[in-house]
Amino acid sequence: MSRRCEITGKGVQSGNNVSHANNKTRRRFLPNLQVASFLSDILGQSIRMRLSTTGIRTIEKNGGIDAFLIKTPASRLTGDTLRLKKLVMSRVAS
Repeated sequence: MSRRCEITGKGVQSGNNVSHANNKTRRRFLPNLQVASFLSDILGQSIRMRLSTTGIRTIEKNGGIDAFLIKTPASRLTGDTLRLKKLVMSRVAS
């Protein structure tokens, strides 16, 4: 499983540890990923996703997972979230 947010696309970054003596060693900056569950009213089930804290706040700001998926263009979503969007849109249309 990759260390990447399913909503924002945030992933691992690399940089340097710099000591007091100005020695530089490589290090990794990991994103703050959390496993979050969102209740989808349209699908009638809970959806678990691995998101960064920024991604969780984005979904909450947009009014929940259903509203976020409907508002967001398909070009900005990844594989699993794109599949979810198509499923939500098919349920809304019927």
